[in-house]
Amino acid sequence: MKTCLCVLFLAAVAAAQQSASSSNPVTEVVRNQLQQRSKLLTAAAEQMPADQYGYKPTPQQESFGHVVMHIAQSNNFLCGKLAGQPAPEFKLNDSDPKDKLIAEMKNSFSYCQGVLDKLQDAQLGEPVTLFGGRQSTKAGALIGLSDDLYDHYAGMAMYLRLKGMLPPSAQPRRAEGSPAAKDASKKE
Repeated sequence: MKTCLCVLFLAAVAAAQQSASSSNPVTEVVRNQLQQRSKLLTAAAEQMPADQYGYKPTPQQESFGHVVMHIAQSNNFLCGKLAGQPAPEFKLNDSDPKDKLIAEMKNSFSYCQGVLDKLQDAQLGEPVTLFGGRQSTKAGALIGLSDDLYDHYAGMAMYLRLKGMLPPSAQPRRAEGSPAAKDASKKE
């Protein structure tokens, strides 16, 4: 509950800082979060070696591959609720190859981006049924999506660190004009 209140507060502050002409400040904030976090989540998924997708820090935890699969499923479910339509269906297992899991995760980000591009703040009071049959509103689904973007990245970052890798958000930024930045721009 504290997380939801904190995210809601941050969204309200960010919304207040948005252009006064925006008619959808709350949705805009989450749309921007999706754009930023999807890059980090994708980078983390790509950074983990394919042979480590079955890695679990403890037997009780999900595998890294399961986390990637879950992100795609959760995004599709929540954005389907925001769109007022069934979630896109796909057949995916956490043991599927890395490239298939990442492709489905990217597809879910694209789907959500399209949904958020059309969503209006005036719709956020509309009722939806969320996980476990819990009744909520589209605002609850939007906040859930925002929470998930941060929660899932934090989990992935932990898995990477436990494997001795620095997660994407902790890696040093390349200065403009540096040899590393020039090399990176050639790859894009």
